[in-house]
Parts: sequence; C-alpha cells; structure tokens
Amino acid sequence: MTLEGIASMGFGSIAGSGFLAAYALILGANNLQIGILAALPFITQPLQIPLIIVVERLRRRKLLAVTSWFAAQLLWIPIALIPVFIDVPGAASVSALLGIMAIRSLLSTVTNASWNGWMRDLIPPHIRGSYLSRRLAYATIASIVFGLGAAAFVELWKSGTSADSAAFGYAIAILFGAIFLGLASPVFMSLIPEPLMQNPLGGQPPILKALARPFREDNFRRLMTFLFVRSFTVNLAVPFFAVYMLQKIGLPLFAVIALTVLSQLSNVLFLRVWGPMTDRLGSKAVLSVCTSLFMLVIIGWTFTTLPGPHFLTIPLLVILHIFAGIATAGINIATGTIGMKLAPETNAMPYLVGASLATNLGAGLAPLIGGRFADFFGVRSFEIGVTWNDPTQIIQLPAFSLAGYDFLFLTAFILGLLALSALGRVQEEGEVDRAVILDELMGHSQDMTRVMNSVPGMRMAVQIPYSYARHIPGVDVAAGVTVYQLAASTRAAAATAARGRASAQDVARGVSGAVARITEEMDETGAAAAEIALHAARGSMNALADADIDDVQAVARGAMLGTMRAVGDAATNPLRALRGAARGVIRGAYEADASLAEVAVQSVEGARDTAGEMGISEESAVRQVIDSVLTEAETLGSVELREVQQALQPVVTAMETASDPPASS
Repeated sequence: MTLEGIASMGFGSIAGSGFLAAYALILGANNLQIGILAALPFITQPLQIPLIIVVERLRRRKLLAVTSWFAAQLLWIPIALIPVFIDVPGAASVSALLGIMAIRSLLSTVTNASWNGWMRDLIPPHIRGSYLSRRLAYATIASIVFGLGAAAFVELWKSGTSADSAAFGYAIAILFGAIFLGLASPVFMSLIPEPLMQNPLGGQPPILKALARPFREDNFRRLMTFLFVRSFTVNLAVPFFAVYMLQKIGLPLFAVIALTVLSQLSNVLFLRVWGPMTDRLGSKAVLSVCTSLFMLVIIGWTFTTLPGPHFLTIPLLVILHIFAGIATAGINIATGTIGMKLAPETNAMPYLVGASLATNLGAGLAPLIGGRFADFFGVRSFEIGVTWNDPTQIIQLPAFSLAGYDFLFLTAFILGLLALSALGRVQEEGEVDRAVILDELMGHSQDMTRVMNSVPGMRMAVQIPYSYARHIPGVDVAAGVTVYQLAASTRAAAATAARGRASAQDVARGVSGAVARITEEMDETGAAAAEIALHAARGSMNALADADIDDVQAVARGAMLGTMRAVGDAATNPLRALRGAARGVIRGAYEADASLAEVAVQSVEGARDTAGEMGISEESAVRQVIDSVLTEAETLGSVELREVQQALQPVVTAMETASDPPASS
C-alpha cells in the first residue's frame, strides 16, 4: 500500500498541479479551461452513488479498483502524445486534453468508490491517522524528487529548442512518468489484500435507503456541509496559484515547481505531527487549526503583488508555501479520518461516499466558478491610494490594491470563515478545543524537535509577537508553529552540549546561538523578548528528557545564561525578559520530569551571572527570578510549589539578612 502511494503521488507531481496547468497553457488553454481541467476529477464523483450498487452487488472492491485505475493511468499516454498528432497551441489540442481527462475522471470515480471502503476495513482504527500520515510522507518525498526532475527537464528542453517545440518537453516528461510510475501504481494496488466486506447487523438494507442515511443523520450532514464549503473554498483559489505565478509574477516553471516542493517538504515534516495528534486529540480540532491557517495563506496571496511584484514577493511566496504545506498536511489527514470515525462500523460505504461527494462537489464547482471570476476580474481593479502634493511634485503611492486573481483570493478567504463556522457545529466523540492543539504545539514534544529543525526558511516567519498573534485565527497557528521551532532549536542546542558533559557556559553558548539564529530576522524582538525568553528557556530544559542527559544544573544554568545573552540586549524591558526565562526554565523542567528544586536554585545563579551584562543590579535580578519561579510553580500544583519554596528558602533568608540594618552597639 505504501509503494502504491509512492508510485501514484510520484507520478502525480508530474501530471498534476502546476505542471499540468503549465502544459495546458502551452496547449493554448484560457482561465475557464484551466478551471474545467481542475474541476474534471471532482465533478464526476456523484457517479459514486450508482457505483455503490455495483460494489454492494459484486462485493469485489479490489477487482473494480485495480481494473479502473489501470485504465485511468493508461490514458496519460495519449495525453502526452497530443503535441505529436495535433498542432499546438490550438483549440483542438485543448479539447483533446479536456476530453481525455474527462474519461479518465470517470474511471477514477470507479476507483474511489471501491478504494475508500476497502481502506477503511484494512487499516486498524487506532493507527489510522499515524499510518496514513507515514504513507503520505513517503509518497510526498517521491513526488518532490520526480516533480523537480520533470521541471528541470522541461526547462532544459525549452532552453535548447524553439518556442514552437516547448510542448514536447512536457509530453516527454508525462510519457516517462506514465510508463514507469503511473502504471506501477495499479500493479502495487493489486498486491494489497482485501478484507471481506462486513454485512450490517439485521441484513443488507435497501440500497437507496442506505444512501439516504448519511443525509438524514444531523451530525454527518453537518460534516458534509463543512466538507463541501471547505473544499469549495480551497479549490476556488488553489488551481490558479500556479497560473498566477507563471503569468502575473512571471516566474519560470522550475521556480514554481521548486516552491511547490518546498510546500510538499513542510507537508511531509508535519504529517508526523498531525497524524499522531489526530489519533490522540481528534480530527475536528486539527481540522479547525489547519483550515484557519490555510485561510491565512489564501489571503496572503493578495499581498504578493501590490499591484505588481515587489522586493518582498519571493519571501512572501516562500512563507506562504511553507504554511500551506503545514496546513494541507493536517487537512488531508483529519478530513480522511473524521469521515471514517463518524461513519458506523457496519455499512460505512454510504457515509464515506457521502463525505466524498460533498468534498468533490465543492472541488468540482469551485474551479469552474473561479475560472469565470478570473476572466471577469482580469480587466478590473480596486485601488486605494495615498497622494502627496507639494509645489514641485505630486507623489502617488498605492496603499491597497486588488486586481484580477486578488478578488478570487479575497472571496475564498471570506468563504473559508463560513467553513470554520460549519465545522464548529460538527460533533466528534472525545473532541477537544482548538486551544488544546495550540497548547500541544507550544508544549514541544520530542518528535517535534527533529521536525522543526528541518523546516527550511521557517525563521523568516518569526515576525509576529506570539502574545498578540495567538488571538487571531490562522495567525495563531502560524505563530504557534514558529514558537515551536524556537523551543525545538534551543532544545537541540542544549542537548548537544549536555551530551558532551559540557559546563553551563558551553550550554549557554549553544542556546544563545540557537536563539540568535531564529530571531535575527525578527522586527519585534524587543517587544516580544519575554515570550521568546520563555519558550527558548523552556525548550532548553526539555533537553533533559533526551537520553543520557542528567546534568540538570549545567542545563538549567546554561538555559538562563544563553537565553538572556541572546535577548537581553534587545529587550525593551530586560527584567520582563528575565522573568520570562525563569518561568520557561521551571515549566520546561516540569515537562522533562527534572528536579524543580535544583532548577530553581540554578535559575537564581544564572540571574546573578547575567545581571551585570544586562545593566541591572544583582539583587533586583534575583528577586525577579524568585518571584517568577514561585509564580510558575504555583500554576503546576501545590506539591511543586512547596518543593520550590523549600529550595529557595536559604536564598530568600540570605537576601533578607543582607538587607537588614546592622544592630547598634
């Protein structure tokens, strides 16, 4: 099953997304035809309804899926050969592409009708999210490799041939992928075992009655409403991202595919996060945070051109693709699992088909409407400008501008808010609030250390103080992910130094360097210093949970030193940053199950070491740390508070004695 995913998604990177849109443009397609091309795989999905009757009668899901998928993949060969037999660009070549894709979409519908129920019976429920995320991760890595290779080949082909022959580069890439990857997918599919279909208790109900059941159940109907609106929202904008970059921004195909690969890479890394999180905390909460993050991505596209490309266009595209990959990873996992979870154990196929129909209907209608929108607004714009008049000149600056695809992105963003409202009405057994997911992101588990250290370009996103951003839907998730990287980086730095039996100074240097690397591009380091210090120190203490690290004193003292050296100078209020670091040390020690008594004492010593560097008195620094440590310990529980109080009592007593006036003789 994993090999099938690798083959199908590996070829999907060549035959889908930006690559297929670029191929259609070469053949002569316009916006509406691009929309039709994007809609075809989805508008045929209602045929799953009569196909359920076939599946229920034959009860041979594997046979139907394999044969239909083999035929569907085989059709990529004539699609690749269009430039060989038909003149391009031209209406005939576009019509041939759309016609063959329509037939292929019909065959894919047969595959989907059989595949969903087959997989539901095959994969055990308790590992469903984890396994599907792992399978998708391997498949996405394959799509990255083959997608970049195909894009590089096309660019090389175009550079060595005339413009009239550019279509042949795409044709060769698609033909190669179809033969070696596309046809391998049904071969691997044929090797997947098929469990026997379970008969529902009380016998098989009439098929029409079974099909109507998910529409009669209020909760599942609410789920289908959400799936429709969310799918419509996403596909109103996403099919035109590649066209937008190719035409309006003017990027070469390789750059478009490279950005897509960046999105896929962040997708792979976060599949390891969202999959287990879906199993533990439920699908609804993950869907909520990931959908809101994706809405932030969609509205972000309107700022990539104001009104044309600018010096921030490429950095914005990088950030948007990273966050799009993170959000899509969670959406794909949670969308699949929530339908399986809310469907009954027996006779689940009508429910899964209902969920699939809602998703595909939205995905099918949106590109058609989006294509019309793009053509209509392509010759229209809305601008708000700022004008400066003086006796010698008039300066006009565009403060806000919408043109062409910008209207499409804004409309999609507004509809996305409706999707989130629809999701809120869905009930899932054991569901948690989205705040729990955000706290989980902030909590910093061991697996995330490796994940976030691998996300390229993530530090570019550290631009918003988390204390403010966490209250804005979408931005809260982006900021949470960013703060997560901060904690992960300091944990890795502290762990590396501590494993080498290093001193507190060595740990401090590692932590300070990690914080500096993450925050070097931040515009608001001073105002956000307290938040940064808290999560940097917290991440450093989490290193104690790693194997072979037991030097609590060195890590605790080094966490305080390193954090304050990195943020102390830039902090608007160094004492607030110091308080944040002290809280982070205690909280991180609690999460790592370390001795709070040892950590509390070492946090005081760290404050003494850094007081002079920050330009504050040692006494003031120590008092701030003691107060913060006790405050944080109180939130952890009465036992933890007593442990910290007892450890700090000698320090408090010594300070009180030192401040008492000497007795008169």
